[in-house]
Amino acid sequence: MILRPPGAEQSSRMTIQEIAERLAIGEWAVYRMLREGQIPGIRVGKRWLVTRYAYQQWERTCGMASER
Repeated sequence: MILRPPGAEQSSRMTIQEIAERLAIGEWAVYRMLREGQIPGIRVGKRWLVTRYAYQQWERTCGMASER
């Protein structure tokens, strides 16, 4: 039996449905936000990939771009 820390079973990617639920908006709104670059994501063919790390960073800063 392998013991893992809490949350270790989570994927490193977020689904559109997960994002929609966290933001309390519809899935089509999430797609629109991805297309407009409001949510960090990468388009691969017809699919969107959103890493959990990038999304959590975005969520922590309320979508504000960091000044570098």
